Amino acid sequence: MSEFVTVAVDAMGGDNGAKEMVKGAVLATKENETVHVLLCGNQDVVEQELSQYEYDAERITVVPTTEEVSCDASPVMEIQKKKDSSMVVALKKVKEGSADAFVSAGSSGAILVGGQVIVGRMKGVERAPLAPVIPNMKGVSLLIDSGANMDSKPHQLLQFAKMGSIYMENVVGIPNPRVAIVNIGMEEAKGNQLVKETYPLLKECEDINFIGSVEPRDIPYGACDVIVCDAFVGNVILKLSEGLAGALVKMIKAEVMTSTRTKIGGVLVKPALKGVMSKFDTAEYGGAPLLGLKGLVVKIHGTATHAEMKNAILQCVDFTEQKINDKIQEKIQNQVQ
Repeated sequence: MSEFVTVAVDAMGGDNGAKEMVKGAVLATKENETVHVLLCGNQDVVEQELSQYEYDAERITVVPTTEEVSCDASPVMEIQKKKDSSMVVALKKVKEGSADAFVSAGSSGAILVGGQVIVGRMKGVERAPLAPVIPNMKGVSLLIDSGANMDSKPHQLLQFAKMGSIYMENVVGIPNPRVAIVNIGMEEAKGNQLVKETYPLLKECEDINFIGSVEPRDIPYGACDVIVCDAFVGNVILKLSEGLAGALVKMIKAEVMTSTRTKIGGVLVKPALKGVMSKFDTAEYGGAPLLGLKGLVVKIHGTATHAEMKNAILQCVDFTEQKINDKIQEKIQNQVQ
């Protein structure tokens, strides 16, 4: 058996609590025999959930904690004050080296703060971007940054592009991924000051396959593999995409139920629609890694079910086995030099 990849899970984070987090962890260990999960949370609650499953006790360990990070309070204060919370304890496992990665469905703000304060950034990395994989007609793209740094500088976006390229090539398996910067047009002269100053840096960088600008309307068609932008723009793109996908599903379901003819047609096209919608199910792609840290930190949706947790844990295995952090550190050091 290969050496274990240990993932520390915030079992108490998210809207669905320990139930879905524990189930996802159990499924991950059954799907990949190299996974070792540390379930950090209320011992009684976590063990009660575990009692419902058959699992390898050597590869799932309960780490007792007494507190939980709230989504309603200040992220900084929650991380500073709740030292024995499931999130902080799990993050410390990564910092100490007793875990390779961390996964949580808890407060986004607290995860971003905890990742940078507790785990810490790599040498030379100025900002750690949040980078979810989003589906498109051709497969998936990496949206970097989608929520961590609202005001970025041109050389920081250059770092994002390098980190995103490494991730897509080694974890997702896309050779020589196409990198583009989000813009309001394809012309090099267009864009705000940040885009105009970043464009030439990306164009001159030999470490990436820069193809120019990408307009938001072209992103769903798979126009590029790595989508570079500041977190404000990225978060708008991410939430609009998720909202639009949800609205379209509801509209299609409502339209199908309007008459007997459409109901019959709905039954006939249901398998095809189900296949399409599965491709746009974000749970299938795991979570959003916070790249550029000394250890892997992954954020999943607050509403995450066991499927998203399972896939996020398996994503951590790929990240670790491909030595993504080592490759990112090498590229960033070259930029600093």
